[in-house]
Amino acid sequence: MYHLIRDAFAFMEGIVDPPSSVHRLHPAQLAELPAEPWVLGDPVVAAVVLTPRPDSLYIGKLAVAPDRRREGLASRLIEHADQRAALLGIGWLELEVRVELTANQRAFTSLGFHEVERTAHPGYHRPTGITYRRAVHARADGS
Repeated sequence: MYHLIRDAFAFMEGIVDPPSSVHRLHPAQLAELPAEPWVLGDPVVAAVVLTPRPDSLYIGKLAVAPDRRREGLASRLIEHADQRAALLGIGWLELEVRVELTANQRAFTSLGFHEVERTAHPGYHRPTGITYRRAVHARADGS
């Protein structure tokens, strides 16, 4: 999973400012996160880290192998997150996208997410990230 995330986020190098936190991520840190890692494939071709928060299920480090993009794998992981949130009794999915990644913004908007906030990394006086939310569609009984 670690290598997939690093490979999937590599395209951001030189595009996002500040650089992605994926450069500071180590394999052991993934195991220590208070979150649920989920993967597709063997070998792993898509992954996501889901973190329950008080009012949302946070979708982090959503990654798809570069050679497997446009196959609907990210959408499958988002739908899985939706089902997990319903089972956990959480009403919202939440994620963050860098302001420079307009294609990612369009992709999440097409999946029903809407912008709720713009934030700045420490030391930046301009927005560097956009928070998106979507109401959970699934029901706790799985339907």
